[in-house]
Amino acid sequence: METPTDRKYAETHEWIKVDGDIITIGLTEHAVDQLTDVTFVEMKPAGTSLDAGDSVGEVESVKTTSDVYSPAGGEIIEVNENLGDSPETLNTEPYTDGWLVKVKVTDSAGLETLLDAAAYEASL
Repeated sequence: METPTDRKYAETHEWIKVDGDIITIGLTEHAVDQLTDVTFVEMKPAGTSLDAGDSVGEVESVKTTSDVYSPAGGEIIEVNENLGDSPETLNTEPYTDGWLVKVKVTDSAGLETLLDAAAYEASL
């Protein structure tokens, strides 16, 4: 799978798709490959306020548990509830059905530090 060019990437292996003042956050294919089989996903609930760099939740696999971070401040407005019943979706569809949360951004400064697809791939 190629790294999609329609989003930005954090050095902590999250992808971020920006749509106005809403960002969608997920894990990159590289991150999911490192985790191996995802067994559990727990995101903070809608309504949770965040500062840039805050954890939005955790992803558990047979290997480890990893935090997922928001690059921007704001409020979680939607959580992908489908992952509660089907966490393995992260393994098969990390860039589509495997999105984790949507955040309404109030502080976008952190978005300026994100990488484009080519720079992210070069960092791996």
